[in-house]
Amino acid sequence: MLKLGNLTIETPVVLAPMAGITNAAYRRLCAEQGAGLYVCEMITSRGIVEGDQKSLDMLTFDERETVRSVQLYGVDPVYIGKAVQVLCDQYGVAHIDLNFGCPVPKVTRKGGGGALPWKRNLLGAILQAAVGAAAPYGIPVTMKTRIGIDRDHQTYLDAGRIAEESGAAAIGLHGRTVAQAYSGQADWTTIAALVDHVNIPVLGNGDIWEAGDALRMVEETGCAGVIVGRGCLGRPWLFRDLAVAFAGGEALNLPTLGEVATVMRRHGELLAGLMGEQRGLRDFRKHVPWYLKGFPAGGELRAALGMVDTLAHLDDLLAQLDPAIPFPTAELGAPRGRQGSPRDRVILPHGWLDNTDGLTEDLADAEIGISGG
Repeated sequence: MLKLGNLTIETPVVLAPMAGITNAAYRRLCAEQGAGLYVCEMITSRGIVEGDQKSLDMLTFDERETVRSVQLYGVDPVYIGKAVQVLCDQYGVAHIDLNFGCPVPKVTRKGGGGALPWKRNLLGAILQAAVGAAAPYGIPVTMKTRIGIDRDHQTYLDAGRIAEESGAAAIGLHGRTVAQAYSGQADWTTIAALVDHVNIPVLGNGDIWEAGDALRMVEETGCAGVIVGRGCLGRPWLFRDLAVAFAGGEALNLPTLGEVATVMRRHGELLAGLMGEQRGLRDFRKHVPWYLKGFPAGGELRAALGMVDTLAHLDDLLAQLDPAIPFPTAELGAPRGRQGSPRDRVILPHGWLDNTDGLTEDLADAEIGISGG
């Protein structure tokens, strides 16, 4: 089990927030497969405080979502504290995670996400504001970060110390730098180093494509749990496999194409219920290539699934798939989702690396226009 303050997670697995992916429908789909903690998309703290409708609409939870988990983005301790209070007081949130790892240039160029931990004093002020606002409600606050801006500007050990001193319940570490984004291979040795450095739980993230990878990460690093992101794209049953693996069970059979089609239908149904049929099925389209990755499905059928607009249409198309086709084992352990290439330079605010304070920075622009990650 994973303990985050007074919150107990039956299986030490956390669904990583992913923009445009981890809405209430996808979180329920994953939760139906296995136990764990399922985090919504990243939401800007200022949007919550100022009542921005787009931000508030993202705070939609499934009726069966008993443990509501939200990841906040922000650079201002005041806004972060107020947003945490709103989430605890008005939305019944049971866990709050703070994003200090986003590598997207539109975020880092304003000093947010993975760039912010360089400003140690600002990081501490934000964490203290969040923990202080959540304390009266008994809600644990965690943070997620990366190794650093690049290999020459590492921040993760200081971030872990600051998180512990600020009263954070845990820290999640993606074993890549901001410069790497999602390219290359995650460095799990940094996760092990952080485990040795702090006395709060460390959650490891990076290159968990199969349940066996999660067990190996825990064994090699000593981390208290794992965070799973791209590995579950088109494979929500990975959480079933993880629950079985952490419980010491035997590996389960890989799904046939017919079983994958059943999950696809369920996903489409949940999205239709969340957004309305037309909009929900439009949102479903981006998941089709992930579900069918490696399967021998014809180009015309794939193209048609990429244009599906009703559940009846989805049913007709899924019926054309051969249900007996076995899962393509060549895809096991292979990266999924975006990868890209490492960056020669991370875009940062002018003079960002000159000092590590941050409390005197004018970061008002970094709070504007960032919603959903």
